Amino acid sequence: MGPDEIRRAQLRRMKLVATGLLALAALIYVATLPGRHSGWLGFVNTAAEAAMVGAVADWFAVTALFRHPLGLRIPHTAIIPTRKDALGHNLEDFVGTHFLAEDVVRERVARAGISRRVGIWLSRRAGAERATAELASLARGALTVMKDETVLTVLDEVFVRKVLNRPWGPPSGRLLARIVADGAHHRLVDVGADHLHEWLSDHEDVIIRLVLERAPTWTPNWLDHRVAQRAYVEALTFAADVRADPHHRARKALDSLLTEFAHDLQNDPEAQAKADAFRDRLLSHPDVRGAVEQLWTTVRRSLEEAVDDPGSDLRVRTTDAVQSFGERLVADQALQRRLDGYAEDAAAHLVTSYRDEVVTVISETVQRWDGEGASRRIELHVGRDLQFIRINGTVVGGLVGLVIHTITVLIG
Repeated sequence: MGPDEIRRAQLRRMKLVATGLLALAALIYVATLPGRHSGWLGFVNTAAEAAMVGAVADWFAVTALFRHPLGLRIPHTAIIPTRKDALGHNLEDFVGTHFLAEDVVRERVARAGISRRVGIWLSRRAGAERATAELASLARGALTVMKDETVLTVLDEVFVRKVLNRPWGPPSGRLLARIVADGAHHRLVDVGADHLHEWLSDHEDVIIRLVLERAPTWTPNWLDHRVAQRAYVEALTFAADVRADPHHRARKALDSLLTEFAHDLQNDPEAQAKADAFRDRLLSHPDVRGAVEQLWTTVRRSLEEAVDDPGSDLRVRTTDAVQSFGERLVADQALQRRLDGYAEDAAAHLVTSYRDEVVTVISETVQRWDGEGASRRIELHVGRDLQFIRINGTVVGGLVGLVIHTITVLIG
């Protein structure tokens, strides 16, 4: 049985109770009518009479909300069917004024302690995993919606053609000058020196063979081997010195070369023209779009595999980050206040900007209902409680009639 069927059954039951009390009062009134002017039967008869009046009056009041009592078109009855549009507008104004007011919303959001609750939930592993799963679902949906041709067109037109198709010289020169000034390239030089030394250590025969191949034909063979051996030792020693000494003259020479090159890229038209020519050759090369397509395909496949696999490194790291953020949110009250302030501002902005559009849904929905349909819907939801008015009217009417009759007897 659905919710509406349950409400309908409860409404019928309460109507039977209220009507049964009216019928009971009528039976008592009829049964005590012969002795209404004498003894205790007079009190009972008067109470029953007053109970009937109260029951009928409240039945009329409740019924008049939803329909014309007994089908009689009495003025100011069937209020809901005939005035549903006005009621909808009044309800719209009431909700907008008392529920969607900015100060009310701010107070409710502030009392809710949203950031702390979210932090507690995220600090638990299950909550962090659930949040990560939802993020993964959103990412998967975004990847599904994003068509390859559209993405490639955007990458080609926005990134490759507009971002890369700009003068490379000055910005590259400024970037290179900053790198050299900060010494950011030194670690790369260290790696190159290490590899050079390791390669020379493992390829002595290659160096010696290169020297022998370029030796004059008229020199003795033993002399060529001595020279080749000496050249190898010197090269290995030089590589070891560059590797061990951060202030080696070769390193300083490289710094000077890079500094000069950075200056030329920023100020020398010839160097700038060469940089732009290299850019044009790169952009016009047919393999550039192929490389972009392959890069996107690889990135997309990697992301799809990562978001679909709960045990992937991306999902695990995201879960760890989310849980860590939740723990910080629980412990850091200043962060809580800041985020709660953002939530209050966001809620207040939504209310002040879109309140009229939101509450309009009420009046527009009511307007779409026909009068009888609106009456049935509202009666189904509140009619059960309204039957208590009839019950109370029967009981209170009987008590009031009894009190009045008692006072009349005492005075008389």
